[in-house]
Amino acid sequence: MSATLELLDLTKTYPTPTGPFVVVRDFNLTVAEGEFVCLVGHSGCGKSTVLSIAAGLNVPGGGRVTVAGRPIAGPDIDRGVVFQSPSLLPWMSALENVRLAVDQARPAASREEREAIARDCLARVGLASAVHRKPAELSAGMQQRVGIARAFALTPKVLLLDEPFGMLDSLTRIELQEVLIELWTKERTTALMVTHDVDEALFLADRIALMTNGPEARLGSVLEVPFARPRLRHDVIEHPAYYRLREDIITFLEDHGNLS
Repeated sequence: MSATLELLDLTKTYPTPTGPFVVVRDFNLTVAEGEFVCLVGHSGCGKSTVLSIAAGLNVPGGGRVTVAGRPIAGPDIDRGVVFQSPSLLPWMSALENVRLAVDQARPAASREEREAIARDCLARVGLASAVHRKPAELSAGMQQRVGIARAFALTPKVLLLDEPFGMLDSLTRIELQEVLIELWTKERTTALMVTHDVDEALFLADRIALMTNGPEARLGSVLEVPFARPRLRHDVIEHPAYYRLREDIITFLEDHGNLS
């Protein structure tokens, strides 16, 4: 299987009054076409830094990122990004927010075609009846559904997710994990997701990449997740390998600092 996303020898350093602070050093990770990888590590270890570099929002001090074999040169529609905060334009409706992505991805389509695509994307995340609501009229979970719909509306080569459910309550988090995996199963978009939730990673990922604690964080270990797709949550939890994998991840994190 060919690689769609490659993170090659990434290093990121920030200047401080006491000298350079190296957040990430020589970080290497390849995500294959159609693969879902979760990046797990302690808070502050550099996970979001790696993802922001992959998104083209942060410039590495060393190394490079390629998408489908081509080095990136900043943000582009070949990467759809879902942030922890939905980052919706507050004066626009849900439909208008998603249509912004459709307009970028399909500029040659008619206005009617683009609106139909945006409506379909919102329907697929359960928001068919909320297309004309503005962000202030939506719950946090509904806003994040719009964010997910907007990212998929780009039909990107790579989907990047930065703890997209980290600000949600437990029930909403579980609901949106189901929404995400259902969409991803249909599209099979190459995905890299940052999370600190071990159970979330086990439910969603094909592989789990574990980062060492910072400073100078690196890729410490990669675990294969053997659960068949499509996945049902109770089947994953009842799988003989589930608790062994969970223990392996927690042990790794405990060995690299305080689990948080």
